[in-house]
Amino acid sequence: MKLVECVPNISEGRRAEVYEAVAQAAASVSGVRLLDVDPGEETNRTVITFVGAPDAVVDGAFELVRKAASLIDMRSHHGAHPRMGAVDVCPFVPVAGVTMDECVELAHRLGKRVGEELGLPVYLYEFAATRPERRSLADIRQGEYEALAEKLEDPSFAPDYGPAKLVPEFGAMVIGARKFLVAYNVDLNVTDKRWANRVAFDIREKGRTKTGPGGESTEEPGLLKGVRAIGWYIPEYGCAQVSINLVDLDQTPVHKAFDTCEERAQARGMRVTGSELVGLIPRQAILDAGHHYLKRMGRSRGVPEADVVHAAERSLGLSDVAPFDPKEKVIEYILAPERPLVSMTLQEFADETSRDSAAPGGGSVAALAGALSAALAAMVANLAHPKGKLADNRDELEEIAVEAQQLKQRLLDSIDADTWAFQRLMAANKMTGPEKDGAVREATLEAARVPLAVAEACPRLAELCGRVAEIGMAASVSDAGVGAGMAQAAAAGAAMNVRINLQGMDDDEAAELVKRADEAVDVTSARAGEVQAEVWRRLGRT
Repeated sequence: MKLVECVPNISEGRRAEVYEAVAQAAASVSGVRLLDVDPGEETNRTVITFVGAPDAVVDGAFELVRKAASLIDMRSHHGAHPRMGAVDVCPFVPVAGVTMDECVELAHRLGKRVGEELGLPVYLYEFAATRPERRSLADIRQGEYEALAEKLEDPSFAPDYGPAKLVPEFGAMVIGARKFLVAYNVDLNVTDKRWANRVAFDIREKGRTKTGPGGESTEEPGLLKGVRAIGWYIPEYGCAQVSINLVDLDQTPVHKAFDTCEERAQARGMRVTGSELVGLIPRQAILDAGHHYLKRMGRSRGVPEADVVHAAERSLGLSDVAPFDPKEKVIEYILAPERPLVSMTLQEFADETSRDSAAPGGGSVAALAGALSAALAAMVANLAHPKGKLADNRDELEEIAVEAQQLKQRLLDSIDADTWAFQRLMAANKMTGPEKDGAVREATLEAARVPLAVAEACPRLAELCGRVAEIGMAASVSDAGVGAGMAQAAAAGAAMNVRINLQGMDDDEAAELVKRADEAVDVTSARAGEVQAEVWRRLGRT
């Protein structure tokens, strides 16, 4: 599946009827999913985020620009954020199955359409830039809207697409392709933007310009790579903020930007009181922050994902000036499909399984057994992690807990995936026409691949349970033994589902899936048997 994110920033954040209409123009295109509309009153700017297949996203972006051009008049626009057009910037970001080169091509397609069909000046930036001096958005936007008329008279500033003349009511826009950018504001306990600017100049990659005794200017680089920052004051929050764009999370993750702001604020006699996410953030970025602060506290990183996210939220103070809801801010959580079975209570799941319907059935139950095995491995590792007498094994215990949590989540996801695969198979069997045979075959193989993935996770689960039995607390050895037993049950149950789903298929691909499932059962059974035998021995049963 190809998925592209588009994040237009429009120069309107005060009139809800305008920014909502502009966002809905994009959402009206089939295949576009609107994820977030984040207005700012003081900035007078709204960040709109939507995703979809490449062609749909280009069409959605074009409709958004068309609507913004009809509703926003830059001649009367004022706000705290730098801007040069009604749609100020419109980047394409690869999310899944799409390369950066493909996003560059999308930027050119949109730029050409906007220039030719709407008659608006368009500049290309970041990876889509046509010349080195246009790679930086800040460089293109220098002087902002007010400087456009004069700049457009210079042939070297001719747009990449559209007319080389000012369109007064719109201005000009910048379209590009870039990595995932996190718009992130750090809150200070002051109300003077000059103090926030000092911290911003400290941290941003560009740094600050210093004037020497002879009047000469020199550039003093900032502390953080891939960071752009300015300071401003937001009356609605009653505080100044360091407004940050993190353009390369590999170089500067969110938590590093926050910690550095905190250090520089303290050095200048200020306090950081929290922070704010504008728009969306990738799941891994928030997990990295949570792991960072858990480690700093001496706690295990191998806790449930919700706990990791909570640690990030509290440590970064993400609810300081506005509520933070991970389900509305983390892009993968927004895009995640509903998981009706996993969301059930234990009572509801057991009741649903017991009813006279084929799903959920043995495949989902096997996945649940595997998830419980992983949960027990993580629990035993986490119980032992803080114990001083087990300090020599603390790092290994933490790594086991982290891996077990990841396996737990994969297997929980398989509970619903198994039922969905069964439903797709039933739908394929109801088809008519020449496509039916191929659809049934592919649906049958998929119905086998889901439990196969469960079975193939089980040898590792048995191994993890065995290891925590060896190096964990003696009082938790029975939990490790139960975990090994659950891994064995999960492997057997999943492999049975692989076999029954492939009954009647005798080709090489089906035979390979069955072989892999059988191998997973054999390996899991052997290791789980060893673990349980050792647990029984330690519990006094011979």
